[in-house]
Amino acid sequence: MSGATQTNLGTVKERAGLALNNDFLRKAVKFTTERLRTGKEKAAADHGNWDEWRERGRQIRLHTIAHLDYYLNLFVENARANGVHIHFAETAAEAVEISLAIAKQVEARTVVKSKSMVTEELHLNHALESIDVEAIETDLGEYIIQLAGEAPSHIIIPAIHKNRYQIAELLSADAGETLAPDTQILAGFVRRKLREKFLEADIGMTGCNFAIAETGSMVLFENEGNARMVSTVPKTQITLMGMERIIPSFEDLEVMATLLPRSATGQKLTVYMSGISGPRREVDADGPDEMHIIIVDNGRSLQLGDPEFQELLNCIRCGACLNACPVYRHIGGHAYGGTYSGPIGAVLTPALKKNIAEWDDIANASSLCGACYEACPVKIPLHEMLVYLRRRKLEAGRGDKLEAIGMKGFAAVMKNSKRFGAVLKIGKLGQKLVVRDGGIRSKIGPLKGWNSYRVTPSLPSESFREKWPTMEQEIRHGLQEMDPAVKSRMEAIVRERQSGGNGGKGNGGHGHHG
Repeated sequence: MSGATQTNLGTVKERAGLALNNDFLRKAVKFTTERLRTGKEKAAADHGNWDEWRERGRQIRLHTIAHLDYYLNLFVENARANGVHIHFAETAAEAVEISLAIAKQVEARTVVKSKSMVTEELHLNHALESIDVEAIETDLGEYIIQLAGEAPSHIIIPAIHKNRYQIAELLSADAGETLAPDTQILAGFVRRKLREKFLEADIGMTGCNFAIAETGSMVLFENEGNARMVSTVPKTQITLMGMERIIPSFEDLEVMATLLPRSATGQKLTVYMSGISGPRREVDADGPDEMHIIIVDNGRSLQLGDPEFQELLNCIRCGACLNACPVYRHIGGHAYGGTYSGPIGAVLTPALKKNIAEWDDIANASSLCGACYEACPVKIPLHEMLVYLRRRKLEAGRGDKLEAIGMKGFAAVMKNSKRFGAVLKIGKLGQKLVVRDGGIRSKIGPLKGWNSYRVTPSLPSESFREKWPTMEQEIRHGLQEMDPAVKSRMEAIVRERQSGGNGGKGNGGHGHHG
């Protein structure tokens, strides 16, 4: 039941094909991502100077990552002064080993977990099960997919691909009785069941949205209140934190607390924002007796100093790029085959793993439209990073040979006008074998993928280049009927351009467009 990983069968293209043929999944993902996207756009518009705040957020993240060693050391020093046990894990295996050692030390039988993508990244639930420790997800979406034995399909909304009828079926099996597909009834059942789990648990396990260097505090954003229960009721707390989650101060948290909720769900503020600065003190009414923070590298440090990918560490895990991406909105998260999906996953997964084989796969799951960059609250140029990954794939000798031949042929044709004209004529003749009703529907060669979902338009009977001589005569005839002064100015412009004149000087080499 606990934290099943997504089965990585076949290629992204094959998994995307399965998703595209799943009408229910596509409708469910489209409905929710559109709601999140429009909510984010409205929240940004209501805020006002959104781009100024995006730039401020970007500068905070750029500065922090550029000085990550300093801020990490400061955070660790202050957290230890607060009574927190700090552990460093260079690899996923080390992070799992540390977690299991703590669980064994306190003789834990159950662990309640708030939402954490890092624990998904580490497949920690499976590891806990291997030592007979029950791991229970307490975020409603995570609890649902835990019952389904699936991985999250979205960074923010793990069960985005399911509707209330499917959820009712899963929860009914868990309850041992039929539950109506009513959201209040379903949420009420989960709430009652989890309350018992909170009280029984030996360990509370959380992720970390932000770690404050100046105070050694870690901050959690949530909407359900489960993270507060996880971090206050059990006697032992373990927080799994990506090493890049640092920000310098609480003043910087104000910016992040503005950007993250609006970008993620369209909320002005998240319902619960908890700042935790250590285990329970004598004067505290609740909180853990023992607190551990495991700072996880797992490939993150590989991006430091890389001019093309260091900004990847700026990500605040809001999920806005997934909601804006036309690819993700059609295929959902599981088609990406890893913990992180969408545009951020298409870059993060191969970058963290330094796996060229994955560059050959996931990096191609993008239209490079740039919608992810426009949506990102800290302006990460994900579309450019995807191009960098594709380039590195070619440099590593993993490019498609047929594609390389095709591009060389394209270059040879396009750099010679006579050759280009001849190819157009041959194409117009050859297409007569496959054109039907003004379009090409045949699924042959490079047209197979495109024509599986749309129709390739046929070449027109007369191209623009072929029409140009007639059009030029018409234009010249029109000039003769113009006002003499206008005609004179236009003829002067044409003569200057034909002679290679310097009409662009005085404005930086760019002409003004009227």
